[in-house]
Amino acid sequence: MKRTPVRLADGRELIYFDRDETADRSAPDTRDLPERSAGGELRYDALLDEWVTVADHRQGRTLLPATEDCPLCPSRPGRATEIPAADYEVAVFENRFPAFAGQRGRAEVVCFTADHGASFAELPPEQAATVVAAWADRTAELSALPHVAQVFCFENFGEEIGVTLHHPHGQIFGYPFVPPRTRKMLDAARRYAERAGRDLFADVLAAERESGERVVAANELWTAFVPVAARWPFEVHLFPHRKVPDIAALTETERAAFVAVYLDVQGRFRSLFDRPLPYVAAWHQAPVRVDRELGHLHLQLFSSRRAADKLKYLAGSESGMDAFLNDVRPERAARMLREAG
Repeated sequence: MKRTPVRLADGRELIYFDRDETADRSAPDTRDLPERSAGGELRYDALLDEWVTVADHRQGRTLLPATEDCPLCPSRPGRATEIPAADYEVAVFENRFPAFAGQRGRAEVVCFTADHGASFAELPPEQAATVVAAWADRTAELSALPHVAQVFCFENFGEEIGVTLHHPHGQIFGYPFVPPRTRKMLDAARRYAERAGRDLFADVLAAERESGERVVAANELWTAFVPVAARWPFEVHLFPHRKVPDIAALTETERAAFVAVYLDVQGRFRSLFDRPLPYVAAWHQAPVRVDRELGHLHLQLFSSRRAADKLKYLAGSESGMDAFLNDVRPERAARMLREAG
């Protein structure tokens, strides 16, 4: 894998990832950009013991531009974008409108392909593998930063989810704190280990594999299943069979096996209804410095669509009390996804 780091006009880092070792990514950024943002402001919520990021500068970020104005497409004569090269395979750069930056973390954009009209589900396996390699690289690099507590790779897909750019891309947050969901999962894993003397994640995975009722897809190294207490109408968790803390710890064989299962599940999300499911794909990785031994890498893929013409809204119970009500029985969701293959 060829890795080519460059600098954008305002000093932000951009890294190209290419399978082609001869790829030339030396084109400079010719734009006249304003001074880069310092990122958001962290505020502590004492009532919930949680951190909230206030980033009002993000109000001005680009919102659903026309295809010819897409900032993630390759640059062309007369139209310079965030990607100076005339073509690219996978590119990662520091977000121009970062939620986190400097001593308050890091925010990056991951462009999955130069093809504006594509989606992750439509990537060839070798292209998807390059994305995984980029995730692994950035996880390792950001984990080494002294102010990053956890690395979160994710993708928002579909206007219903709230995407601001249609170009196929994801993001990476280097959180300066351990987020609430991770803390809850690790606390549960710690209590389970103290009570049962066993690993919670491994036992959940083993139970799902043995039952098979909610398994959607699997191979010898990964299993994708609808969790027994799924919060979202269509939610799938992808677990490696070997316990590892993060993407960087996966072997090349495990990465290739993940791509096979993930593209399978992505295809089911596209064919379930008459339109692709909007979704969030969220990588749950172990924190960098605390409770790392408790974590078990897995990907959570979930959609807010509960039927062909209905969306799941986070209303009173979910938004006010963080207590989810699911309209689709997990076993039925798993069956529907299996049949959509």
